[in-house]
Amino acid sequence: MGQKKRKKQAELIQELTDQELVWNVVASQLIFLFLAAIASFFLFSWNELFGLFDFQWMEIFLYGLIPGTVVVIIDLLLIRFVPKKHWDDGGVNEKIFRSLNAGQIFLLATVIGVSEEFLFRGVIHTELGYIVASSIFALVHVRYLRKPVLLVSVILLSFLIGYMYEITGNLLVPIVAHIWIDFLLGIYYRYRLR
Repeated sequence: MGQKKRKKQAELIQELTDQELVWNVVASQLIFLFLAAIASFFLFSWNELFGLFDFQWMEIFLYGLIPGTVVVIIDLLLIRFVPKKHWDDGGVNEKIFRSLNAGQIFLLATVIGVSEEFLFRGVIHTELGYIVASSIFALVHVRYLRKPVLLVSVILLSFLIGYMYEITGNLLVPIVAHIWIDFLLGIYYRYRLR
């Protein structure tokens, strides 16, 4: 049996239609959400679980939306001034967002933000701590490992979002920040002038 040539991730991504890629993202997020729900069932009482969520709007604004906006501004500056070969993720983000309208981008950002933060902050961070959760979150974004700018960016972002949860104890803060960041960057990828 001859060895099959291994395809690079970028080649595999290009073989998928935009819709197939979006559905793959949604499926992975549903797996994260399922894992978080199962872990929560075994780790938390209902009161502990619901205690992770606190509708403190000023806290969400100050510790979630403002830092999230700063993150997006920094990302846009990197995109603008750093050569594409250092930050490009193989066209994945462009392919995900280019066929979605603003409402669909918001829905996708919400699915991603809720599922990832519920698993990584709500479950892993709450049970194993800030460093473990932030490190695992960064490692899950494996597609960034060969792009130094993206890798540093996702590591710093992971620890920033973890710190938001660490200082507030409010899972809504990192959820809203994550949704906001993904939504704004999704809008950028969808509507930017070429």
